[in-house]
Amino acid sequence: MMMNLSRTALISMALAAVPVVAHAFDLDSRDLREGETIRMELVNSTMGCEGLNQSPHLVWNDPPAGTQSFAITVYDPDAPTGSGWWHWIVLDIPAHTRAMLAGASGYLPAPLVEALTDFGQPGYGGPCPPEGAVPHRYEFTVYAIDVPSLGLDASAMPALAGYMIHAHSLGSVTLTARYGR
Repeated sequence: MMMNLSRTALISMALAAVPVVAHAFDLDSRDLREGETIRMELVNSTMGCEGLNQSPHLVWNDPPAGTQSFAITVYDPDAPTGSGWWHWIVLDIPAHTRAMLAGASGYLPAPLVEALTDFGQPGYGGPCPPEGAVPHRYEFTVYAIDVPSLGLDASAMPALAGYMIHAHSLGSVTLTARYGR
């Protein structure tokens, strides 16, 4: 038996069957490529590593609607700590911003905030995994944030910054690169 459905009902059912496409928030870099080895310019210059410890160039596009600011994190989930290692946290990046220049860490103007990392100080600290370890993954993530400021300063601990970022995130995009020695 066929049901007598209106044209509106048929169109509604057809649209419901169309897959929802995720937002196209994207991230690119002149310094990093997904899955590839991190260049020496970005590697730490302490703890036995001999890089230049330069923060990377990042560029992002098409953030979610309602974005009022951005945050950037660099995280090593493979660090032998039981909780990973935070290499860089930048907060309160104005919503009109779409790029971070290479080498910008340490020179960022207000209102941007570089919070503490697991190195015990704010600012970029490049990769430097233990010698002989399997190459670590380094997750370079840009978050779209729903408030202009997360209300934290440079003394914010990484866990608190992460909590506030996740509590206010409208979406994120990650580029993962590797480094081992």
